[in-house]
Amino acid sequence: SDVTVIELAPNLLAREDGDVSRAVADILKDEKIDVLLNSKVVGVAKQGNNIEVTVENSRTRSQVVGSHLLLAIGRRPNTDDLGLDKTGVATDSRGYIEVDDQLQTNVPGIWALGDCNGRGAFTHTSWNDFEIVVANLLDNDPRRVSDRITAYALYTDPPLGRAGMTEAEVRKSGRPALIATMAMEDVSRAFEKGETKGFMKILVDGETKQILGASLLGLAGDEAIHCILDVMYAKAPCTVLQRAMHIHPTVSEFIPTMLEDLRPLT
Repeated sequence: SDVTVIELAPNLLAREDGDVSRAVADILKDEKIDVLLNSKVVGVAKQGNNIEVTVENSRTRSQVVGSHLLLAIGRRPNTDDLGLDKTGVATDSRGYIEVDDQLQTNVPGIWALGDCNGRGAFTHTSWNDFEIVVANLLDNDPRRVSDRITAYALYTDPPLGRAGMTEAEVRKSGRPALIATMAMEDVSRAFEKGETKGFMKILVDGETKQILGASLLGLAGDEAIHCILDVMYAKAPCTVLQRAMHIHPTVSEFIPTMLEDLRPLT
């Protein structure tokens, strides 16, 4: 099938760094998927058995014709039919149930877990919500949402594994930081499997040497990211991971190697 992705923003992946977004777009283009950035859909019409989409880009218009049209316009919580107005449970302007750091609503005895609270739209964040509420209710363990580190995967082929801050967020914070990158073509496991697209990137606090974030776009990136994530939760310096002996041949074994090439983020 011929596929065209039309994106209004200048980057395909708005929450990711520019280099990651461009790399993903290049991977899609290698799969013969057209990616139109800075493009606005200004019209949709029927053309026989097909659908014609009019796209405006740099003040010029063009048409994309296909058999199917998928619109991705975001999510909203299905909270409008829960009778929340009868309970006094507060929601924000988008309909998400407002909760505190332990997922309690403004009404005593009512907690909100999962997508409805706007604290994450993933299965793993919903499960962690459950763990937090159970810990507070049954175990007298004051676990909090703010204790968790942002982590998710984008299941492109190859996948993107993400943890912590992006490079843009680190730069915006103004803190001294270090950065290291490695192309997946330099990772022996990826080379052996003939899957060398993508790269790895890690960011470290320049003073504490704790890991701030990482982006692993490539073979097993969604799995390898966890060895970085666990060190982040331990609040250990990156040298712990840098000096670890990893199993060969794996993708993870090159994370310590990458850390040997940390340089100032300028």
